[in-house]
Amino acid sequence: MKRLSVYFICLLFTWASMGCAKKAVTEKQTDIVADITHQEIAGTQTQEKGASTMIKEEIKEEIPEKKTEEIAVIDTKFGKIQIRFFEEDATNHVQNFKKLARQGFYNNTTFHRVIPGFMIQGGDPNTKDDDRSNDGLGGPGYTINAEFNSRSHQRGIVSMARSNDPNSAGSQFFICVAPATFLDKQYTVFGEVIDGMSAVDKIVNAQKDSQDNPLEKIAMTVTVMSMPGK
Repeated sequence: MKRLSVYFICLLFTWASMGCAKKAVTEKQTDIVADITHQEIAGTQTQEKGASTMIKEEIKEEIPEKKTEEIAVIDTKFGKIQIRFFEEDATNHVQNFKKLARQGFYNNTTFHRVIPGFMIQGGDPNTKDDDRSNDGLGGPGYTINAEFNSRSHQRGIVSMARSNDPNSAGSQFFICVAPATFLDKQYTVFGEVIDGMSAVDKIVNAQKDSQDNPLEKIAMTVTVMSMPGK
């Protein structure tokens, strides 16, 4: 009986040991699975984070940077006139106007020709003196070839004045106060008024002489400045 009891005790101990070992293995396997799962989750989160960063970078690349746009500001006693340029339609005329403005060429020149229902004209260096007889005959000392384009001469349009020669534009320009489509593709349109047409309307209605030259000088100061693009 003692041997049988010992046998059963040994057998019981063996079963218990096997059970403990099996439990230990099972727990170890569970730990390994948990660790693998944790790594997979961590890896997935890293991939998702990386993918999110890539998406953000792609979106950032797709958003265009804001470009700056240059405009001209003509300051007169009647107020300021802001002009937006048509760079693509009249590149040389726009660059010429900007260059002259930056050099101070237009400062103290006047609007020497005003015709109600049509336009106001200025930009002649001869208007800086008191001799009115030569107003409208001056320029920068060179001419620019025409850049006729599809822009129509509507109210607010800024275009270059010239003589009978299509390639004779220099510094003089005019601003339409009403549609003048008969000038289309015969004079180079290079800009438009975006603010200050009220000042243009006051200038065009100024008292004038028989040559359409205002009796009181309407001088200008022209500045080129940057503003945020659309």
